[in-house]
Amino acid sequence: MTKIRRDGSTGTAGLMRSLAVKRALARIVLVAERAAPRALPLAAIVLLFLSAAWFGLFRVAPGWLHATVLFGFAAAFVILLIPLMRLRIPGNSDADRMLEERNNLAHQAIRVQDDQPATSGAAGQALWLEHQARMAQTIKALETGLPRPDIARSDNYGLRALPVLIACVAFAYSYSNRAGLISDAFHPPQQVEAKPDVRIDAWVTPPAYTGRAPVFLTGHQDSETASGRTEPLRIPQFSELTVRITSGGGTTPVTYHEDGAAEPLVMAAQDVKPTEVQKAAETVAADPAKPGSETHLLKITKDGTLAVGDEAWAFTVIPDSVPDIAFDGIPRPTVNAALEIGFAARDDYGIQDAWAEIKPLDKPEAGAHPLYPLPEYRLDLPKRNAREAKGLTSRNLSEHPLSGKRVRVTLVARDAAGQEGRSVPQDMILPARQFFEPLAGAVAEQRQVFSLDANQLPRSIDLNDALMIRPDETIPNLTHFLLLQSARTRMALVRNDDLARDAASHLWEIALGIEDGDMALADKRLRDAQQKLSEALERNASDEEIAKLMQELREAMQDYMEALARQAAKNPRMAANPDQNNVLRQQDLEKMMNQIENLAKSGAKDQARQLLSEMQRMMNNLQAGRMQQQQGEANSQMREQMDKLGQLMQQQQQLMDETFKFDQALRDRMQRGDPLDGEDQELFNQDMPQEPGQQSDENAEPGPLDNMTAEELKQALKNLQAQQEQLGKQLGELQKGLESMGIKPGKGFGEAGREMKGAANALGKGEGEQAVGSQGRALQALREGAQDMMQQMQSQGQGPGGQGIPQYGQNGRDPLGRRQQNAGPDFGDQVKVPDEIDTQRAREILEEIRRRLGTNSSPETERQYLERLLDIR
Repeated sequence: MTKIRRDGSTGTAGLMRSLAVKRALARIVLVAERAAPRALPLAAIVLLFLSAAWFGLFRVAPGWLHATVLFGFAAAFVILLIPLMRLRIPGNSDADRMLEERNNLAHQAIRVQDDQPATSGAAGQALWLEHQARMAQTIKALETGLPRPDIARSDNYGLRALPVLIACVAFAYSYSNRAGLISDAFHPPQQVEAKPDVRIDAWVTPPAYTGRAPVFLTGHQDSETASGRTEPLRIPQFSELTVRITSGGGTTPVTYHEDGAAEPLVMAAQDVKPTEVQKAAETVAADPAKPGSETHLLKITKDGTLAVGDEAWAFTVIPDSVPDIAFDGIPRPTVNAALEIGFAARDDYGIQDAWAEIKPLDKPEAGAHPLYPLPEYRLDLPKRNAREAKGLTSRNLSEHPLSGKRVRVTLVARDAAGQEGRSVPQDMILPARQFFEPLAGAVAEQRQVFSLDANQLPRSIDLNDALMIRPDETIPNLTHFLLLQSARTRMALVRNDDLARDAASHLWEIALGIEDGDMALADKRLRDAQQKLSEALERNASDEEIAKLMQELREAMQDYMEALARQAAKNPRMAANPDQNNVLRQQDLEKMMNQIENLAKSGAKDQARQLLSEMQRMMNNLQAGRMQQQQGEANSQMREQMDKLGQLMQQQQQLMDETFKFDQALRDRMQRGDPLDGEDQELFNQDMPQEPGQQSDENAEPGPLDNMTAEELKQALKNLQAQQEQLGKQLGELQKGLESMGIKPGKGFGEAGREMKGAANALGKGEGEQAVGSQGRALQALREGAQDMMQQMQSQGQGPGGQGIPQYGQNGRDPLGRRQQNAGPDFGDQVKVPDEIDTQRAREILEEIRRRLGTNSSPETERQYLERLLDIR
């Protein structure tokens, strides 16, 4: 074969094969371009046929129409197929022409490869071959391109889009219940009852207090167990089941069959409006107001199975346990007759509310008509919806007519589901205000008589008249006499319960005025201000309302402290010997109220309520009246014993520290090579652990014990024996003093005495390590004995929380964080009060969150996170 060129370019055979492939592709493209316009009507007929089948025409049409339409489609298909069959297949010349046109080739570069020269001769032949070679270079990379049928020329109005649109709509409709199938065209029509188009949306909404998300039932794939059964859905008790049915006609039964029930419960349709959560649960919103749309609601309390038409779902209910609440200690009165109750409660999802139910133990007379309902005593929960709550609440109920009567107190806790748990009741005498003025006590008695039974009003009038027999002797103050006369007139004019309660309130104010004067009004105003602020914090009031109520509290506190100071000035004993441990400064109270306000504004409403409750307890326990002389003497003896115990524990701690220092110095001296004598050296070697590589710190600075030899240190340990024995004697004297006060020393004091004796023996032998261990155990035993002593004093009304010494806070500290000096030894526990720095920091964080939410530059994810932090999302 002759080469076209001598430089190694493509040969004739390779060029002809490549050209043949390009011609074949070009012929296919030409066939597609010529067939597309002719196949367009045929494709339209096919799409219209499919659309008719999917719309259900062949299923619902009568027989004659079914056959006519089917024959028409078949005839049209055959007729439109004829032009397509007459299509002429293009040849190579047509392919060459198309390739030359689309690749912009000049001089018939493709067809020249098959031509022969008209002249002969060597020169003409060489010239022809050179021409073919040049043309071959231009056809190396031929492109056939895609078919370019000119359909628009044959369809000027764009009717070809109509069959496509109709087919798309029909295909979407083919998934409905009334749609047809392609096979319906080739089967005789049958009378088939069309199923109504039914849409079912079902979901379960757990209670909000559980914090769980809704469970969507429609579209939920139940997991199957090994036995082939579907696993029931576990949902909390009291979850709300919602089933919404939208149908074109007919009804779909909805039943819930509880396990163990004989008959299923039929869920009747209800006329309700969809909530936001229910709207979000639906893919297509269904309006219950439209005909054919039904909503079924049921609160699930037991295991069962939901059946909606042909679908069913099984449920396993997670029971919601009843709250558990109990007393944390015995309810006790405070100094100013407030009732203090410690409690501990828990629930699986959280405590919603808690209170103390107070009922009289003495049965009233037949037909008795009390003017006031039973006293209300709400417990201050440290945190709303907390699963475990423990706290201490103080409320002043001395104004209630039941004060001073035998009552039964029962704690009640309620969860968000409305379930109530009750504690074991406690019987006690409801704390009553103590009146030192006989006239004030007599007026309070009049008020209590007819307040407990309105039928006893004549007896109260008789008691008032008895006071007026010799007013110049019994009522020296003219103002008091006139007030009693006005109270007698009010009682005589009582015609209904409102007037009776008005007369009772008037008598109570008279009694307080006789007893304390302005102090009573200041105390009432303070308690009212505290109650309003507590209610505002409970309902998450605005910052403006909190600030207003805080200002009222500050003013009421100022008036109360001034009245308290005036009353203390009238008492010579209190003015001459004030108790410095229980003195409250105005700046301390102001600081505490500022903390409450900052906590409330920073969003920590629970912490603010807890601190307000602590302040209420502090004010309730503040000494507001005169103390009896016997109580003062008992308190002084009790304080003396507590001070002795505190000094004893402090001395024992100092002795233990000193023993430890001598023992460590002795060990360091022995490691440096200063031996002891004989038996002492053997005892020390047995007592000291041998650790390889242990060396003393040569670079350490010399201490006060570095100049002492090992023998001197050993003797110093023995000299501590006398101090330890002296502490043991002091402990014995303390126990005798407690026994004289009627307090039995606990096991802790006995254990402490034995450990002190063991420590003294160890010190006598110079065994410092054993002595330190015994001294540490003695300190722990002293703490346990002190706790037992405090509990016995408290039960006798002499300790913290009793009538002897005010208790401002738990664990020996008041809500201001100050150590109570007369509360006894340090037990190692503390009550942590929110720090001012932490409160300010929380306020700054809250302001920064609000600032970022106010800007539009924050991303959507960040905005959602910040809204969740503020609990507004």
